[in-house]
Amino acid sequence: MPEFPASASWFTEVWSAEGSAFSLEVTEKLHEERSEFQHIEIYQTRHWGKLMVLDGCYMVTDRDNFLYHEMLTHPALFTHPNPKKVLIIGGGDCGTLREVLRHPGVERVWQVEIDERVTRLAEQYFPALCEANNDPRAQLLFEDGIAWIRNCEPGELDLIIVDSTDPVGPAAGLFNREFFGHCLRALGRDGLLVQQSESPLFHTHSLIREMRSELAAAGLTNQLTLPFPQPIYPSGWWSCTLASAGLDVRAFRETDAENKAFATFYYNAGVHRGALNPPEFMKALDEG
Repeated sequence: MPEFPASASWFTEVWSAEGSAFSLEVTEKLHEERSEFQHIEIYQTRHWGKLMVLDGCYMVTDRDNFLYHEMLTHPALFTHPNPKKVLIIGGGDCGTLREVLRHPGVERVWQVEIDERVTRLAEQYFPALCEANNDPRAQLLFEDGIAWIRNCEPGELDLIIVDSTDPVGPAAGLFNREFFGHCLRALGRDGLLVQQSESPLFHTHSLIREMRSELAAAGLTNQLTLPFPQPIYPSGWWSCTLASAGLDVRAFRETDAENKAFATFYYNAGVHRGALNPPEFMKALDEG
């Protein structure tokens, strides 16, 4: 049986609701502060690079963040027929922004993150995630994303990406029909919303089902939940949910995805096709 070295220090996130936990061996605490909104910690780990923790929960590591950031962005960007104007709500570590801006057809991106300290610390400790922050197409705003979308011009956006934390605290308002209704109003013809939707293993029959019900109530009736691996998040398995009022979310620009003009570590057209075929227990989501 493997054993923890006696001298090792470990950071553990406990998911008590499901009787599980995940640990990373850390060698140094690099930073700790309490911002206006949350408790932020950054560690150096032995095998996973740097780790950011918000309110005791793993948020991002150097080693596996590409899984989340690529699957939250590229399936949606290749599903929309011609995405030019993109809104990111949340996404303070800026990895989602970086992936969106890999698409040369994107003309403008607004990132609306409520906690500026997350972004400033990401710039310091996760510079690779922030390499597109100075792209002239990007505008970083530090304010309430719910208020921003409420005041957005109708039809202004092609794609909205909700890169939020769990639906508690400031993020709680990002998972209900009122918010989704404002998103629908802000989306243009063929507009598309994609939102992180937690663990398929832990949340399919609770949060994901409830979120999809709220999306449908707001008018975003065409829906698809895509699962993907994410080792540091509860269960090691995560998801994002695509939703639109008129766009077929199961169809994507396969030729463009196969011939994408940029490198990825996980996403490709084959991965996208595979994610369109969910496990048997998730098919109930589409059956109502």
